Amino acid sequence: MSDTGWLDEDEQQAWRAFLQLQGQLTARLNRQLQADSGLSLADYEVLVHLTEAPGGRLRPYELQRNLQWEQSRLSHHLTRMQRRDLVGREECAADGRGAFVVLSETGRRAIETAAPGHVDAVRRLFFDALTGDQVAAIRSLSTQVLDRLASLPR
Repeated sequence: MSDTGWLDEDEQQAWRAFLQLQGQLTARLNRQLQADSGLSLADYEVLVHLTEAPGGRLRPYELQRNLQWEQSRLSHHLTRMQRRDLVGREECAADGRGAFVVLSETGRRAIETAAPGHVDAVRRLFFDALTGDQVAAIRSLSTQVLDRLASLPR
């Protein structure tokens, strides 16, 4: 590690490669989902969190925390998804001011239709290029960095 305040050559190459990988992978996965199912990668992420939640329902702040999105981005995206009947909103009986974001039947069918192609694309574009040891290393590195991020102030 460099003590000059700048990234050293290895760090810079690793960082740029990571950013390029992330950008290209995200773009390809988004195009695959759009072409195969009409969902965006952002739609898919929201639907995944809702399908994994009990009753297919989450409070908006829970969804925001899970996705790490800004509140305005989440609000606008949920509005667009609601117009397409992928999600709905329900009042929260325990909190008159609160609401739930709810997976609709249309949203459930959409993710069930999209998931096999998306999983195939993730495997083809990412995992098929790696050995088992490399997958373990990525998991370890990702967990280490995520733990570091969780320990720092936002």
